[in-house]
Amino acid sequence: MNIEETIIDQIKKSISVKESILTSPSVLQSIYDAATMVTSAYKNGSKTLLAGNGGSAADAQHIAGEFVSRFYFDRPGLPSIALSTDTSILTAIGNDYGFDRLFERQVQAQGNEGDIFIGLTTSGNSENIIKALSACKTKKIKSIVLTGETGGAVSDMCDICIKVPSAETPRIQESHILIAHIICCIVEEELFGYMKS
Repeated sequence: MNIEETIIDQIKKSISVKESILTSPSVLQSIYDAATMVTSAYKNGSKTLLAGNGGSAADAQHIAGEFVSRFYFDRPGLPSIALSTDTSILTAIGNDYGFDRLFERQVQAQGNEGDIFIGLTTSGNSENIIKALSACKTKKIKSIVLTGETGGAVSDMCDICIKVPSAETPRIQESHILIAHIICCIVEEELFGYMKS
């Protein structure tokens, strides 16, 4: 396969996964449920906590940025914390407790009942996301996890599991940011009014 074919192939694969989402009632329902849950939390004065590893950490930061700054239009900022951003906290927890407890300790410290934890894990088996979900249960924090087609271990641990119908990490991650953008759009519109077209 030459470079031009690779470009076309990658785009077609990305489109195919998004078309699968579009025709999956269960995935669409989980996106709706997640957007409704986050909207309700913000209406009640709560916040979102986001976590992921690697590219998913970058996506967690991206989503937090959309909430705190803006998505489509100017409006008040919404409280959101990406748990992958503070190097002092990350290295302290990693050194003292281990990498698998990075997000658990932060949920314990930063989370309150009524908040929403949003985890991103393409496999659904990231140990630090699993431990964070356990901490969410203890603190009565609702949880949403974006993952791949199997859902992995997290699928039975969270309140809402959004399973992208793919086993390919790049395709899953591309879809995660699309889904997150949809949630941001709905939350912004529900809280602050619809954009004028």
